[in-house]
Amino acid sequence: MNKLPTPSILERARKRFFQGGLLPDGMVPDPIANSWQRCRDLGMESDSRVRAEPMTAAELREVQERHALLCRLSRPEIEALHAEARATGSVVVLSAPDGLILDAVGDAGFLDRAAQVALKPGVVWGEAHTGTNAIGTALFERRPVEVRGNEHFFEQHGILSCSAAPIFDPQGRLAGVLDLTGEASVHHLHALGMVRMAVDQIEHRLFAHASEGREILRLHAEIDLLGTAREGLMLFEDGRLVAANRYALALFDLDWSALGQQRFRELFADAPPRGDNQAIVRSQDGRPLHVRAWSQRLAPVRSRIESQRDAASREFAKPEACFNSRTERELEQAVRLYQADIPLLVRGETGVGKEVFARELHRRSDRAQAAFVAINCAALPESLIEAELFGYEQGAFTGARRQGAVGLLRQAHGGTLFLDEIGDMPLSLQSRLLRVLQDRQVTALGGGRPVTVDFRLVCASNRDLETAIERHEFRSDLYYRIAQHVVSLPALREQQGLDALIGMLWLSMAQSEPRRLSDAALERLACYAWPGNYRQLVGVLRTLAVLCQGREQIDVDDLPPEVSAASAPVSADREPATVKAAPARESPARLDELTSVAIEQAVSACAGNISRAARQLGISRSTLYRRRGLSLD
Repeated sequence: MNKLPTPSILERARKRFFQGGLLPDGMVPDPIANSWQRCRDLGMESDSRVRAEPMTAAELREVQERHALLCRLSRPEIEALHAEARATGSVVVLSAPDGLILDAVGDAGFLDRAAQVALKPGVVWGEAHTGTNAIGTALFERRPVEVRGNEHFFEQHGILSCSAAPIFDPQGRLAGVLDLTGEASVHHLHALGMVRMAVDQIEHRLFAHASEGREILRLHAEIDLLGTAREGLMLFEDGRLVAANRYALALFDLDWSALGQQRFRELFADAPPRGDNQAIVRSQDGRPLHVRAWSQRLAPVRSRIESQRDAASREFAKPEACFNSRTERELEQAVRLYQADIPLLVRGETGVGKEVFARELHRRSDRAQAAFVAINCAALPESLIEAELFGYEQGAFTGARRQGAVGLLRQAHGGTLFLDEIGDMPLSLQSRLLRVLQDRQVTALGGGRPVTVDFRLVCASNRDLETAIERHEFRSDLYYRIAQHVVSLPALREQQGLDALIGMLWLSMAQSEPRRLSDAALERLACYAWPGNYRQLVGVLRTLAVLCQGREQIDVDDLPPEVSAASAPVSADREPATVKAAPARESPARLDELTSVAIEQAVSACAGNISRAARQLGISRSTLYRRRGLSLD
């Protein structure tokens, strides 16, 4: 059943099932009806109260350590999903394979409401414990599931609207569940789709981690999907398929039982490419597939945390590099201080582009060709952050790699170490980091000789570290070591000329298609307050670019509800941006006009330097030439 039940139909379905004892055939989706039946078979009563007591903090830490890899690889997607769903006041939840909640990130107000029905870390949300719910039902069904409002078995859960998808490891075992939960009264458009996309990314990382040091076959029928989270992944040992992801199995109409059974020659008619080469390989039924052999043995030694963040950073870096004039001056000054080895602290709200600023600083420096190692101090579990930062010797702790690990500080040797959310680093590690910054030597866990390191330090925080010092949550001596120069990045709502800035961001994303934003859509986008700043804005524009493919124009009706409802103009008391709007008019200027004005002003501000203007606008040099009607020759 695809059609969603209306509230009245759902109410009749509940009366039919819970009061009349009859199956709600055709009135609710089959997964919901089947789950209700399973819960009733377990002796549950829908009007009773669920008494779910969370485990102790010590017990939860122990479980989180057992699932540390899943928590670590999922954290970037949890943060990104939360940023995209921030406006709906939702909570992003990660659970273990038994439904026990490992992590929850979201709106503080809704987190409190969710906690009242035990939707918090340390509580099991399997069907046998909490009835029909997206996490438990997705685990049972082994597929993505939505459970809205009164579709939950227990009446007390009717305040929730949940979308969840199971996470599988490369052998088809359940690794956990990712869930997005919000108010049942709010229509969570595309929630399940966003969750599934996030799970694709997590499974991709799980595959790469499990296959480290071995050659992975990446494949898809469409060349443009190679290198994305939707590509097929296969791992062969002695010609036999030993690991795969869901997309690869679907290409050959296989399921997980094929692992260990299928051989390469039974699937492919041609030999695979070698090294990092790409080729068209035909399947045994004659279908051409684009295949690339990804040899991780040939990859440079890099942080897995950096690799996880790189994909998102590459997508955001280009459009978010539209700095206003003040930030551009700050950047130029920061480069000079960086070259002199003066530590920098970048402050600003979540989503203002602190890491983008740091990466651009690194790119303009004399160490641009060396490593940029980004570490989110808030994304690593406290039990793992010390090992990730300082490295460890063989056998240093349970679960350590056989060969040990060099640690992220040593991987930054010769380049830039970027410590994001430094304010969330545990106090116990702050003193050790301070010692490293003073001595420039790193000693791995488990002993070993100190190793000298040479890196330039850039830190970032959305917290008020001076207040944290007063509360004894942050060491003052570490603060004065890392904050010898402070850069404050403004929030998006504080910048002038948002319509022109949005136009340039859109241009950088939709270069290959002539889609345009209508004047009304542009006005609504410019009027919205953007609490998630650039990250939220870029997420909305990326979503529009995907959902409106093939359209010539995007209008107000295509915008998310919270954006389309925006009407009050944003504050005009702002510093002019490098990318400026055209002079004010009674009605909004056309996007094409705004784009042309922004381009000419950027070229003028850069004294005719096309490359610098293109970089400042976040578009390619060829696009800038084309928009100005000039030739590259």
